[in-house]
Amino acid sequence: MNHDEDPLRSVRLAKLDGLKALGIEPYPYAFARTAEAAELEGRHAGLAAGAESGERVRVAGRIRAMRNSGMFIDLHDASGRIQVFCHRDTLDAQGLAVVRLLDIGDLIGVEGLVRRTARGELTVNATAVTVLAKTLRPLPEKFHGLADIERRYRQRYLDLIVNPDSRETLRRRSRIVAALRRHLVARDYLEVETPMLHTIPGGASAKPFITHHNALDIDLYLRVAPELHLKRLVVGGLADKVFEINRSFRNEGLSPRHNPEFTSLELYEAYVDYTAMMRLVEELIGTAAETACGGLQIEYGGTAIDLAPPWQRRSMAELVQDATGVDFLAISDAETARNAAADLGVALAGAENWGQALEAVFAARVEDRLIAPVHVTGFPRDISPLAKADRSDPRLAERFETYIYGWEVANAFSELTDPLDQRARFEAQMAARAAGDEEAQPLDEDYLAALEYGLPPCGGLGIGIDRLVMLLTDSPSIRDVIAFPTLRPR
Repeated sequence: MNHDEDPLRSVRLAKLDGLKALGIEPYPYAFARTAEAAELEGRHAGLAAGAESGERVRVAGRIRAMRNSGMFIDLHDASGRIQVFCHRDTLDAQGLAVVRLLDIGDLIGVEGLVRRTARGELTVNATAVTVLAKTLRPLPEKFHGLADIERRYRQRYLDLIVNPDSRETLRRRSRIVAALRRHLVARDYLEVETPMLHTIPGGASAKPFITHHNALDIDLYLRVAPELHLKRLVVGGLADKVFEINRSFRNEGLSPRHNPEFTSLELYEAYVDYTAMMRLVEELIGTAAETACGGLQIEYGGTAIDLAPPWQRRSMAELVQDATGVDFLAISDAETARNAAADLGVALAGAENWGQALEAVFAARVEDRLIAPVHVTGFPRDISPLAKADRSDPRLAERFETYIYGWEVANAFSELTDPLDQRARFEAQMAARAAGDEEAQPLDEDYLAALEYGLPPCGGLGIGIDRLVMLLTDSPSIRDVIAFPTLRPR
């Protein structure tokens, strides 16, 4: 605690003792509310200035301002603000004594009559004031708010108390997730849950977090993706359409767009390919935009973005050729591809295959330019171990990623259903892993066994919830849209 706060805390502790001396419990068990601030504003919108409503209510919330020694209190609840009037004409001696022991930040309950002041302020004339939680630390200073960005993230509860924009961002996140869920359920998708502790990390190329189960004496991995378990459910015939809004974990660095713990929507639909997933992405993100922004025209960072479908469909190699003049589809071997990337000033480790070299150039020279929504197709098969080969070019996979404002927000495949091909892909990943690629996917024998029982033709899709919420709330950092982001220890 900041030592500068100690004197203020001492004053509040003394007031706490004062409440107890009055026989008041400063941390009671409950308070029966009958109304919230916004509800009262709506109900009495027509109440004239200076008029009384005759309605007696019980409201509760946090004190955010006090004027005239507590005669006027601004009380905030989750819905908004209402003024409370505390005066000896309506409060008894003990009630007035309680008011003198209140501070900004305290939680109180108020009973009284609703009126509108001569200045037009909807007000509750308090006939009783109940302390619900005596606060021992002061809130950040009123006019400067919580300006310390790090403190906002580390003490999110303070951020939410004093910053209405932070509250609204997280509330919009909740509405976005609910809208995505409703959209899928209405289309007969079954919501499921899959394990977060895996014996083999799979479903994405990522470095996992490792933990240990004492009773079984085995290492387990926090889920990097739910993909392989969701497809097991489709194999089993639980449903032809399944989805999970899941929490996943990847042992990677922090950035304005990356948090090691993140939320994604992942789904699978039998008997369709990745083109069906393109349409579904447009539907889902459009639904989310209409819920969060009221329409398909949004703005991020001062840039207008039109989310109206259909969105562009461009291949990775085509976009790279447009940006650099280099046609990677005319290159047949890895060494030439690496040299082409190096000639373009793209940094490589030196052992990249053809597909990795193409992806590196795309990431360095194209991604940031993809402002309008676009489905980028033609991903290299080398970097798509769970996707079917492209029907017209076996070097490529039937995979797309959707980009908006230069960010990947969705990833989808025509899912690989051939167990022999899948085994060969896993074996190639294991060779890359043995060569030092920590993010290569390990071979999962049980998943291969599931495929040998038959996975129907299948389209799969993943949408990053955190980045989507960033876009739809115009938030500059992923930390703004996650209630409790991962932070470096102080």
